[in-house]
Amino acid sequence: MSVSAAHFPSDRLFLLAGPCQLEDDALNLRVGEALARLAEQVPGGIVFKASFDKANRSNVDGVRGPGLEAGLAALDRVRAATGLPILTDVHEPAQCAAAGQVVDVLQIPAFLCRQTDLLLAAGATGKSVNVKKGQWMHPEGMKGAVRKVEAGATLAGRTVGPMAVTERGTFFGYGDLVVDMRAFARMREACQVPAIFDGTHSVQKPGLGAGGTSGGAREFIAPLTYAAVAAGAQGLFLETHPDPDNAPSDGPNMIPLHELPDLVMRAVDIWDRARR
Repeated sequence: MSVSAAHFPSDRLFLLAGPCQLEDDALNLRVGEALARLAEQVPGGIVFKASFDKANRSNVDGVRGPGLEAGLAALDRVRAATGLPILTDVHEPAQCAAAGQVVDVLQIPAFLCRQTDLLLAAGATGKSVNVKKGQWMHPEGMKGAVRKVEAGATLAGRTVGPMAVTERGTFFGYGDLVVDMRAFARMREACQVPAIFDGTHSVQKPGLGAGGTSGGAREFIAPLTYAAVAAGAQGLFLETHPDPDNAPSDGPNMIPLHELPDLVMRAVDIWDRARR
């Protein structure tokens, strides 16, 4: 198995984890080093994730992050210090080539999962690509996104990189999300790529936080994560921060860093028991 293919192994539980957005090097490396220690206990390994730009903040004055150039440099420093592979979000086709020169995995945000030019550009890098399922889409609808990434690689004359799709909840009325545990088997069957569960954004309450920001129900991260692993999720996406309540974004639905190891090890145990 190549290093690239190892990002989304289908036969071992893997984890994509890190802060919602990049902060200073001290914070980024604190989280990265904690994840590097935890990676020894996660059978499928850990990919460090963080965003250089939170382009979909609820309010125009929301903190967005350091931007493309500074953000990619910060991510490169995390990789050098920790040895972990790196994931970041891309929001525009023009960002993909630059990000692909630095990171190991490109991620397509849920709101953008049908943006053809973005998916084609991500595929053209030949890097691993994780596409999050839109909050309005049915699981089988993700097949089109996967095919667009594949087409991008073909048009660029590249071998398509490993892909995964991620369930992050479906809108139920206004400002609330629900997780259909059938989605993992359905997406895996339709897309023929590993299915991941985003345990942190699935408990988000978009637009219902203080001042119109997104709120969250952190207390449901653990039970939903355990249920998803038992139901067939092959990987996990979990945002984490040493002090979520004072993080610049998504604090209400991030896991305190000191709580992450216990949650992950319980999930690993459930994975093993469910697949014996």
